[in-house]
Amino acid sequence: MNKTPRAITAKALITPDGVISHPLVLLKDGRIESISTQAAGEAPKDTLHLPETTLSAGFLDVHVHGAGGRDVMEGSAEAIDTVARTLASYGTTRFLATTVTATVDHILSALDTIATAIETGPSSPEAATPIGIHLEGPFLSHAKRGVHSPALLQAPSIELFDRFVEAARGHICLMTIAPELPDALDLIAHASGKGVRVSLGHSDAVAAVARAGIAAGAVSATHTFNAMRGLTQREPGMLGVVLDADELYAELICDGIHTTPEAVRLWLKMKGLDRALLVTDGMAATGMPDGEYLLGDMLAVVTNGVAMHDGALAGSVLTMDKAVANVQAFTGIDLPSAVYLASRNPAAMLGLPATSEWADFNLFDDTGQRTGTILRGRLLSV
Repeated sequence: MNKTPRAITAKALITPDGVISHPLVLLKDGRIESISTQAAGEAPKDTLHLPETTLSAGFLDVHVHGAGGRDVMEGSAEAIDTVARTLASYGTTRFLATTVTATVDHILSALDTIATAIETGPSSPEAATPIGIHLEGPFLSHAKRGVHSPALLQAPSIELFDRFVEAARGHICLMTIAPELPDALDLIAHASGKGVRVSLGHSDAVAAVARAGIAAGAVSATHTFNAMRGLTQREPGMLGVVLDADELYAELICDGIHTTPEAVRLWLKMKGLDRALLVTDGMAATGMPDGEYLLGDMLAVVTNGVAMHDGALAGSVLTMDKAVANVQAFTGIDLPSAVYLASRNPAAMLGLPATSEWADFNLFDDTGQRTGTILRGRLLSV
């Protein structure tokens, strides 16, 4: 169906509150008008019928740098469009365009371009919606910088952060910061006061400092286990606090590379189905063959699906539909629970409604495999 249907029927619909059998979803101009059951109302003539399909909300990725061979920091609308179309093809319908540490001028320029893309809206019917920006860097620990350039890391600065906010025209939704850095706690409080969610990450903080970061306003943790001080019995470190703090959301890259199945199971047991959230940390090679790709200013080499730069992991080529499949395989949770980790929980962390107003859905068959995506009411070709 090339045009937007008036309604959609399916075998089941996974909602934030449970599963509806035989739903009838009425649409208006690609938005959800109402949800009921087929028994409660008659489907209009121009209905998309999916009798063997389970629907879920589209995925929301709050940590993704690129896809389809392009990076969001390239500074072009074409690059962001390619990223958005590639993400949609794997079921991500909304995303935060995520920066990396670079020169201040490069970050400012990239923020301006991304802000324009957000304000313009999706570039095509097949493109996911960039709903905001995740500022990952430059306020990161040298000890846990990962691939972020040590020469370009910055000390936390309210003045510099406000320059970033101005360049992004208020579209920064999330910022990763290491709380042990000088003036970091002041910046966390300042950013939180401006409505920016703060995530603790790329950090060598001891437990007391991690807890201070939460007290200052941090609400999440960036790619749990990766680029953070580990857990010991007398110094829980950043990781121990992330796993233990009931109020803290925690990202995880569920690709079997950044985290093993044992680590995934521990994360889910500790954070539960309300505070765990899946991310991809995807870079330009996502959806592409092995080769050399940009991650910000850095050149990453992808071999057998693993992205590396200077001996360190450089993001991932994980797609969100694969992350949802992996978390089920690694932990044994069911499809609705896995979907929550990739849609409801990221939205809650950002303070957004659990689902988009748009008719953005993923389609799953009886085996739990994603078979397609509906984007703003239109069925994308598979």
